[in-house]
Amino acid sequence: MGFKALCLGLLFVLFVSYIYKPIPENVEESWKVLALDVPLKILSLMAIYFEKLGIINYAEFISIIAKLDYTQPHSDEYLTVTDMAFADIPVRLYLPKRKSEIPRRAVIYVHGGAFCFGSFKMRIYDSMNRWTANKLDAVVVSVDYGLAPKHKFPVAFEDVLTAVKFFLQDKILTKYGVDPTRIGVAGDSSGCALLAAVTQQIQNDPEIKHKIKAQVFIYPVLQIIDSFLPSYREYEHGIFLTRDRAVKLVSLYVFGNDEAFYQAIKRNQYMPLESKHLFKFVNWSILLPEKYRKNHVYTEPILGRPGYSFPALMDNRASPLLANDSQLKNLPLTYILTCEYDILRDDGLMFVSRLRNVGVPVTHDHVENGFHAALLFMMPPFYLRLGFRIRDMYNSWLDKNL
Repeated sequence: MGFKALCLGLLFVLFVSYIYKPIPENVEESWKVLALDVPLKILSLMAIYFEKLGIINYAEFISIIAKLDYTQPHSDEYLTVTDMAFADIPVRLYLPKRKSEIPRRAVIYVHGGAFCFGSFKMRIYDSMNRWTANKLDAVVVSVDYGLAPKHKFPVAFEDVLTAVKFFLQDKILTKYGVDPTRIGVAGDSSGCALLAAVTQQIQNDPEIKHKIKAQVFIYPVLQIIDSFLPSYREYEHGIFLTRDRAVKLVSLYVFGNDEAFYQAIKRNQYMPLESKHLFKFVNWSILLPEKYRKNHVYTEPILGRPGYSFPALMDNRASPLLANDSQLKNLPLTYILTCEYDILRDDGLMFVSRLRNVGVPVTHDHVENGFHAALLFMMPPFYLRLGFRIRDMYNSWLDKNL
C-alpha cells in the first residue's frame, strides 16, 4: 500500500512539474494568475488525451467548457439587448435606451477563441459589450461566426464580412439610429485576424458606401506564416496560451484535423514553395523594434515539400499582415494593444510598424506585465485587475477617436 501511494505521489509531482511554469515576477496578482493557469493547462491536456482516445476532438471539448459560461440576452434600464441575425449570421445587438438628439456611434465587436470556440453569448463578452454601449452611449453589435474544425477557413472571414456589410446598409443604420461616419470595429486575439481582413476588404472596395472610421485590436493574431517569431520562442510555455496550443488550434482552422500539417507547422516547415515572395511582409528582423529582437537570429520559414501547397497560407484573409502597402494605406485610425508575456506579441508589433510605414495613424499600447486572454478574467471569481485595465484602455481610445 505504501509503495503504491509513493508511486502515485511521484506521478502527481511529475504531472504538476510538467504543467507548472513560474509566473514572471512583475505580473500583478501572480498567485491568482497561477491558480487560473494550472487548471487551464490541465483542461488542455485532458482535451489532448480525449482526442487521442477517440472520445472527442480537442476543439469540441474546449468548446463544451466555454458553453458552460453562455448567457441569454438580458435587457436592463439602460440597454435593450437582443439576439438576432444579420443575413443569417448570429449577432447580439445592444441599443441604448436613452434618447439621443443626434445619431449614435457604433462598435462592431468580434470575439476571440483561436477560431475554434467562443461566442458573444459568453458572460465576459456580454459584460464587455454592455460596458462599451453604456460608456460610449453607442450601438454595439457583437458577431458570431462559424467555428473550426467544423467550419474551416474562409468561413469565419466570410461570416464576419457578411454581418459587417449588412450593418453598413443605409436602411439598417437608419433603423438603429447610427451615424454612418462614426462606425468602429474591435476584437481580441483571433477576432482581430477576422476584423483586420474584413476592414481591409471594406476600405478598399469602392462599391461599399460606408467605411470604418476606427479599428481596435487587442493582443491580435495577424499571420500564420512564421511560428518562430521571437515572442513565439520566448513564451512558448506562456501564460494561458502556449505555442503548441496555438499551433494546434490554427491548424484546425486552416486544415482541419490534418496531423501532417500540425507537425509541419510546429517545425516551421510548412509554407508552399511559391510563397517565398511573401516572407518580406512578416520579416520580424526589419519590422520589430530592436528591444524585441534581442539575440534571436532571423531565418525565413522553411518551405514545405513539393506538392504540399495550401492556398490559405498565402491568403491575406487568413494572414492580414500579408496585405501589400497599397491595401494597408487605406485603413482607418488604429489602436493596437500588445502584451509582453504573449506568444502573439510580435504579430501586433509588426502590424504597428507596417501601418505606420504607410502613414496610417496608429496608437500602440504595450503592457509590460500583460499576457494573452486577460480580458476573459473579469468575471467572478476571477477579477484580474489587468483585464479591467485593458478594457478601460481601449474603450477610452474609442471614446476619444470614434
